Amino acid sequence: MADETNLEGAAPVEATGGEPQREGRGRGRGRGGNDRGGERGGRGRRDDRRGRGNNDEEGGEELIEKLVHINRVSKTVKGGKRFGFAALVVVGDGKGRVGFGKGKAREVPEAITKATAAAKRAMVRVALKEGRTLHHDGKGRFGAGKVNVRSAPAGTGIIAGGPMRAVFESLGVADVVTKSVGTSNPYNMIRATFDALTDQTSPKSVAQRRGKKVADLLGRGGASQVEAEAAAEAITE
Repeated sequence: MADETNLEGAAPVEATGGEPQREGRGRGRGRGGNDRGGERGGRGRRDDRRGRGNNDEEGGEELIEKLVHINRVSKTVKGGKRFGFAALVVVGDGKGRVGFGKGKAREVPEAITKATAAAKRAMVRVALKEGRTLHHDGKGRFGAGKVNVRSAPAGTGIIAGGPMRAVFESLGVADVVTKSVGTSNPYNMIRATFDALTDQTSPKSVAQRRGKKVADLLGRGGASQVEAEAAAEAITE
C-alpha cells in the first residue's frame, strides 16, 4: 500500500509540482524584460520623431557645411582616460547668411552633428555688395585674435586662409582680401571674423537711418548725379 500511495502521489507532483513555480518565475522575468524592452523601444520612437522633425525643417533650404577644426580631449579618471572630441563647424546658405557652432561628444560624428545644429541656430545676415564682396573694409577682434577684411574688385577671389576662408565660402563672398594678426586659434579667428562681419552696413541701411536717399550718399565721393543714381539702383540691400 505504501508503494501505491507513493505512485499515486508522484503523478500529481509530475503534473503540478515544483515545475509550474519555475515557469511562473520565468514568466515574471519575461514580463520584466519585455517592460524594459518596451521602454527602450519608446525612447527609440521618440528619437525617431525628433530626427524626422529636424529633417523636415532643414529640407527646405540647402546649406553649406564646413568642418573647420576637430580637437581631441581626454579626462583622467580612476580607471584610466576618457577621450572625447570637440568640433567647430561653419554653416551658410551662400547668399549672405552664415553661422558657426561647436559641439562636444564621445564620438566624432556626434560632435559634428551637435556643432552643425548649433551653427544653424546662430546664423546671422551680412550685407553684401553685388552679392559677391563686402560693402566696406572692417576690423574685428576677439581675445588675442585680430582680423582685417577688405572689399575687392571682381576677379580677386577669396584671399584668406584656414578658418576665415571657410566663413567667406559659406557666406557666398567671391572677392575679399583678409589678414589675420595675432593668434592662430581657430575659435578666436572665427569669432574675430564674425565681429568684423557684424559691423558691415550697406548704403541702403545708412540712408534709411539718416533719412536720406542712397544717391545722395554715393554722390558725396565726387561722382556725378547720374553715376550716383545708377549705382544706387544697382544696390539691392
